[in-house]
Amino acid sequence: MSGTHKILILGASYGSLLATKLLLAGNDVTLVCLPQEAELINREGVRVRMPLKDGGMVEIASRDLPGRLEAAGPGDVDPSAYALIGLAMQEPQYRSPGVRELVAAIGRAKAPAMSIMNMPPLPYLKRLPGLATGGLEAAYADPSVWAPIDPTYLTLCSPDPQAFRPQGEPLNLLQVSLPTNFKVSRFEKDEHTAVLRDLEAGIDAARWTVDGDAVELPVKLRVHDSIFVPLAKWAMLLTGNYRCVTPRGPRAIRDAVHSDIEASRAIYAWVREVCVALGAAERDLVPFEKYAAAANGLTSPSSAARALFAGAKAIERVDLLVQTIAAGRGMRNATLDETVGLVNERLELNRRDAA
Repeated sequence: MSGTHKILILGASYGSLLATKLLLAGNDVTLVCLPQEAELINREGVRVRMPLKDGGMVEIASRDLPGRLEAAGPGDVDPSAYALIGLAMQEPQYRSPGVRELVAAIGRAKAPAMSIMNMPPLPYLKRLPGLATGGLEAAYADPSVWAPIDPTYLTLCSPDPQAFRPQGEPLNLLQVSLPTNFKVSRFEKDEHTAVLRDLEAGIDAARWTVDGDAVELPVKLRVHDSIFVPLAKWAMLLTGNYRCVTPRGPRAIRDAVHSDIEASRAIYAWVREVCVALGAAERDLVPFEKYAAAANGLTSPSSAARALFAGAKAIERVDLLVQTIAAGRGMRNATLDETVGLVNERLELNRRDAA
């Protein structure tokens, strides 16, 4: 298989990063988003700022790329018309009216879908040998959303690149703060994995012109045969992102990791042990030292912490998911238990305030 593809991505914020990389490689992308976002994107496109290897910064406008970009509402797309569906919204958003129905349509169409969420959809967890998923529903905002999806047609991509919408900037601008790679597991079907490898090759070959020179941009797509590779993100999330939540308020990921490096090393190692207990090999996972070095550049609180202290009534609960999976194997960790407790308390407070 070779050539370009039509890709549908649910979520125009983080999804615009992958969309930009795909557009640069000549693929056509449709972003599913809110009406005001769709209107803006269809009028002006999207822009992504990302750092270069030489320390500079480049801004890429989708209108200047070879692929075609459009934006639409969830009721305006046909999943069967696309070679791949990207799931790039936050997990609680999939229960929203319109989006829920689109997920069901994706399931009916048996369209290959790649989750780019920190929270793995329930059907993906069913691909992990020996993992009983029946007790994991409580970690999801609405587990019934995922019932129409056949695990055969779903894979997981670790959203390792860090990006954010700068405050005060338009909704169609995304800035990359950590330009690492997307790491995706193969599908069960070779024909669907072939699409991933096609996209991987296209992104690798694409170049962007800076001052007359063809430049290789960071943030690649890496396809792996192991279904456990995306789970490497769990240790990072539970060491950094969720530990941004403190009784006093949110703190930066850098501070969550480096204020007590030995405590961070311990929780990171424990989560790795959970992944190994599920079947991951050491080579599937990321060494603590590599993560800790990257965390030095993460000077803002995680999106989960920011959302909690902004009044969110639901966030992605990877903390609760890993705690539940580990407990099923007789594994507990006091640091994780404390984190889960803090998140639970803040969510309960937010829900009471909103009542």
